[in-house]
Amino acid sequence: MALADNAGCGKASEDFPFPEIIELNVGGQVYITRHPTLVSVPGSLLWEMFTQKNIRSLARDSKGRFFVDRDGFLFRYILDYMRDQQLVLPDHFPERSRLQREAEYFMLPELVKMLAPKLSKQNSLGDDPCQSDPEEQSPNTDATRNLTSASATLPSAVAGGPGGAITASVGAAGTDVRRAGFITIGYRGSYTLGRDSQTDAKFRRVARIMVCGKTSLAKEVFGDTLNESRDPDRPPERYTSRYYLKFTFLEQAFDKLADAGFHMVACNSTGTCAFAHDQTDDRIWTSYTEYVFYRE
Repeated sequence: MALADNAGCGKASEDFPFPEIIELNVGGQVYITRHPTLVSVPGSLLWEMFTQKNIRSLARDSKGRFFVDRDGFLFRYILDYMRDQQLVLPDHFPERSRLQREAEYFMLPELVKMLAPKLSKQNSLGDDPCQSDPEEQSPNTDATRNLTSASATLPSAVAGGPGGAITASVGAAGTDVRRAGFITIGYRGSYTLGRDSQTDAKFRRVARIMVCGKTSLAKEVFGDTLNESRDPDRPPERYTSRYYLKFTFLEQAFDKLADAGFHMVACNSTGTCAFAHDQTDDRIWTSYTEYVFYRE
């Protein structure tokens, strides 16, 4: 069988050197399609390849299939477009920019336009959004700014009239509007445990209670009891894991979080045996515990 016949199931002639059914090897992926599909877009790379008379100039693989050195997985969308000039992609397609590059290579300008990111009304990229740094921007930042500006613009001089009633109403609403977020409380502790597991463990004092979360939330909950010396001048919308409390009572920290509307949603703890006393059977255990609190 001739080499040209190995690339398809139909027979070629001198006037029409390509068979009706053509096999393609695109980056190791095998595709079988009709010749009219490959030449359906005039001026495209595939049209130029499969309308020429010199068929021997096209690259072949070891089995005689026409070879194209491109991304074999993305070529399925190129071939789908060649069939009916329509673009259908899966939901949340992650390789849109790479497919656009393939469309440029195969010289499909209309497909390139379909894949180009579209500008929304806010002049932002609608199809391929660029996520901002979570530390630089918070989803509740705009709400806080609007609430602050509204409070500043309301007349505060009129206390007894209708304006004073409006101010009181907004002020009451402002106390109920609390920003959602997480705060993590962590501490390291140690305790002594004897041979008899039934004996009471001798707990040692908690040296330090650490606070992780957004700076503004941490300051709101703990106020002056929050020690910021390890991370000074931290902007309110940034996150930190270096704050700690000036007191060492966990219950006091829990009370402050509860008063601020937080609820515990998760906790975890690890413990390791550090060493044992030489003269006794008591063992010193160290632990690290975290409590995660959330406010809606």
